[in-house]
Amino acid sequence: MTDGISLKIDLGAYGRVSALLDRPPEAWLLYVLAHGAGAGMRHRFLESIAEALAARGVATLRYQFPYMEAERRRSDPPAVAEATVRAAVQQATRLAPELPIIAGGKSFGGRMTSAAASDSLPDVRGLVFLGFPLHPPGRPGTSRADHLDRVEVPMLFLQGTRDQFAQLDLITGVCARLAARARLHLVDGADHSFGVPKASGRSPSMVLDELADAMVEWAGTCGIGKAL
Repeated sequence: MTDGISLKIDLGAYGRVSALLDRPPEAWLLYVLAHGAGAGMRHRFLESIAEALAARGVATLRYQFPYMEAERRRSDPPAVAEATVRAAVQQATRLAPELPIIAGGKSFGGRMTSAAASDSLPDVRGLVFLGFPLHPPGRPGTSRADHLDRVEVPMLFLQGTRDQFAQLDLITGVCARLAARARLHLVDGADHSFGVPKASGRSPSMVLDELADAMVEWAGTCGIGKAL
C-alpha cells in the first residue's frame, strides 16, 4: 500500500495538522480515522487497518491531533480534540463529497470523535470505534459513555474480549442501553490493541480482516453505503 496523499488540515486558532488520504479506485465509503492517545496516524495498526479497508473499497482519512503533531506527550484538551475531529470531517467532505462518511478511530481518537458527534458532527453517517476506552485499566466504570446517549447516528463497537479498557460486562451493558443505535462486535481473545494469544491460532492479519469485514457488513446493514 502507498503512503496515500499527504495533506494539511487547518484548525484555525489551533494551527495545522498532517493527514493522509488513502482512496482506492473503487471507493464507496470514507472512514475519517483518528489515532489513539499514544501513537500517531502512521502507527502500524492504523496503517494496517487502512490497508485492509482499502482492499474492500473503503477510503480512509487519517490525521494527527495537535499534541501529536507537535510531538508532545500530553493529549489535547477535549475542546481542541473535538475541534480537530470536526475539521477533519469537513476536510473529508471537501475531498470526497460523493462518498458517504463515517468517523471514529482507535481508543482516544474514537472517544473524541463520539464526543464531537454528541454535540454535532454534520455529514457523518455513523461511528466506528476500534476499542472504545470505557474506563482506565483496573478502574471499571461507564461515565465515559454517558455522552453516547446524545449520539444520533449508528455506532459500531469493535472490542476485544480481553480489553482492559472496557470490562466485557460493562461495554455490553452500554451497547444494550444504546439499543438499536449500537452494535457490539467482539473479537475473541483480543486485547485493547487487538493482539491475540499465539495459542489462538490466529495471525494479526486474520484479526484485521475480521475488523474490516465487520465494518463493511455493518455499513451495509445500516444503509450507509454499499460495497461495489
